[in-house]
Amino acid sequence: MQIDLSGKTAVISGSTSGIGLAIATGIAMAGADTVINGRNQRTVDEAVETIRGNASGAKVRGVAADLGSRAGCESFVKTVPDADIVVNNLGFYGPSDIFATGDDEWERYFQINVMSGVRITRAYLRGMMERRWGRVVFVSSESGLNIPADMLAYGFSKTAQLSIARGIAKYAAGSGVTVNSVLPGPTLTDGVREMLKETAQKENKTIEQAADEFVIGHRATSIIRRAASPEEVANMVVYICSPQASATTGAALRVDGGVVDTIG
Repeated sequence: MQIDLSGKTAVISGSTSGIGLAIATGIAMAGADTVINGRNQRTVDEAVETIRGNASGAKVRGVAADLGSRAGCESFVKTVPDADIVVNNLGFYGPSDIFATGDDEWERYFQINVMSGVRITRAYLRGMMERRWGRVVFVSSESGLNIPADMLAYGFSKTAQLSIARGIAKYAAGSGVTVNSVLPGPTLTDGVREMLKETAQKENKTIEQAADEFVIGHRATSIIRRAASPEEVANMVVYICSPQASATTGAALRVDGGVVDTIG
């Protein structure tokens, strides 16, 4: 399958590292004019150079803006007024059970993980519908279905993304615009590597071994029995953004290694 996104402009939020950077790289390699995003200009510039190094001739630029705020979204859209592809990847996670999570932290999860995608999608959706072609992807998580008790606010935010994506897909029915969610499972991102670094050193193991043991110990339903790579998640996203995926919309597509124990 040859995926060609030439002539399309793609926006990927939160794309200076991890899954977002892998998605941006894959989309750029498919020929799209790719706009990456992060809050810090230095990390944005570094990510742009990383993509150019991995994808010769890539059309890629970066815009520094805090998309977890209304002002940041407005600033970003002024700089990038139109897009054919939107990947809502921005998000954060951390331990937060019902007693450990205060009101301000709930609001932070809502603004960054949920409202960033709402605002950016709203900014570009009308143009997509008028042109009769577009792709919107929300990067959710298996935690949106398999709610972790010790990451409650994160799980809530990822479930909210699924609802929003499905509703927007219905709104855009028949327009040529598809809207989907992708649900990664445990993924060996830079953040996860850093989290496991101390454990790996103490137990004289590689970070990959520590990650696999984490998956087996804490996500026992995993079928692949290991953490996925950011590129494995990105492969699904790039496909969903392609012309070949025109009949897939309103879907929650799992790249979770089988963690969610359902045949649905």
